[in-house]
Amino acid sequence: MIVAGFVDDDLSLSGQTLDGLHVYRPAQLRDVIAKRQVSDVFLAIPSATRKRRNEIVAALRAHSVNVRTLPGMLDLAHGRVKVSDLREVETDDLLGRNRVAPNDTLLRRNITGKRVLVTGAGGSIGSELCRQIIDNAPAAIFLLDHSEFALYAIHRELTLLATQEALNVEIFPVLGSVAVPDLVGHVFAAHKPDVVFHAAAYKHVPLVEENVVEAVRNNVLGTANIALAALRHDVAHVVLISTDKAVRPTSIMGTTKRLAEQILQALAAKDAKTCFSMVRFGNVLGSSGSVVPLFRAQAHAGGPVTITHREMTRYFMVIPEAAQLVIQAGAMARGGEVFLLDMGDPVKIIDLARSVIALSGLTVRDADNPEGDVEIREVGLRPGEKLYEELLIDTTSEPSDHPLIMKANESFISWDALNPALERLAALITANDAPALIAELKRLVPEFTGYRQD
Repeated sequence: MIVAGFVDDDLSLSGQTLDGLHVYRPAQLRDVIAKRQVSDVFLAIPSATRKRRNEIVAALRAHSVNVRTLPGMLDLAHGRVKVSDLREVETDDLLGRNRVAPNDTLLRRNITGKRVLVTGAGGSIGSELCRQIIDNAPAAIFLLDHSEFALYAIHRELTLLATQEALNVEIFPVLGSVAVPDLVGHVFAAHKPDVVFHAAAYKHVPLVEENVVEAVRNNVLGTANIALAALRHDVAHVVLISTDKAVRPTSIMGTTKRLAEQILQALAAKDAKTCFSMVRFGNVLGSSGSVVPLFRAQAHAGGPVTITHREMTRYFMVIPEAAQLVIQAGAMARGGEVFLLDMGDPVKIIDLARSVIALSGLTVRDADNPEGDVEIREVGLRPGEKLYEELLIDTTSEPSDHPLIMKANESFISWDALNPALERLAALITANDAPALIAELKRLVPEFTGYRQD
């Protein structure tokens, strides 16, 4: 690499030199890029707010440069920086609000010294929950996942971390599905968890639409298996990881998650000793199935970058923040609450696509710029997708002890009515009767406005 110069918005530095290189004003950037044939811009502002980074990247979009970011000053001073640390600016650096520092008391309340079970431990949210949990000194952590490789990866990562940090925590990998009642019962009997974070679920909306039987088996009956085992084995807390798609659902996935919520609400209403709670939030950047890696791969392949609809919007949050808030919400639960995470402002997916293209050093090819590098193409909504996700927090939501966590009051079916309905669902699963399952889901979740009529 050949350094062309520095850019700083401190006008007192303008015109000066550093190591023989000129310090330019931001207004001079266009001319410098053209004159010096600049291909890469490094952002050496790790402490800047997301809003400020977003403004800078937006200003660089027109210049067809690859934008990357430098590590923080502490890492530089300690010599912990390699060439590989000069990473691409990620879209999660730019989206959303500035993070609120976690409440350490809430983070540790249900974790420190406790035996913690995480279902779906190898998934995007589950694995981050595991990382946050092990940082808060549990007595033991149990990792349940039906994906062999995902379970291997998170078990290996946590074991290595525990060795490096000399953490006194037992780590147990359990290979299996929450949809198998005998396995779930054995896990609770053998390991006696104090706290359960239930993240295991099928979440990919179009795939779930085409696999109704397995979705209900995993998302609904799997949740019932976890909840009932928790009651039998006197587990103190169970926290369900839910989704904004459970709000007035238009998909099978959202409907199964709303029914999973109702299972916990119904059991909580029976004066259960176990404290059941749910946490709803929207999309997390970098999760499995996230649009960002897809957009980046499409852009690097020359396009087109495909979006379903140019008016589609989504709420986004980064995975570490979502996991922290889930743990803190669970620590505030008294039983039966539906917690809602403040997701910030909605983001248009087409703007996200434009950002990914720009951060790759490319330009959008459209009517205004026919010589651009990459086309953005609309392909239409997929089965079960909404154009706009529901706003989670409304005038009926109540505040909690955390500024980014609210509580909602939701109606639900009593356990006396829900339990026989679950038995009907189990029978329809055994019969592999998807149309009848859909009809039963519509009866149990009347706000479900799915596109399917069969």
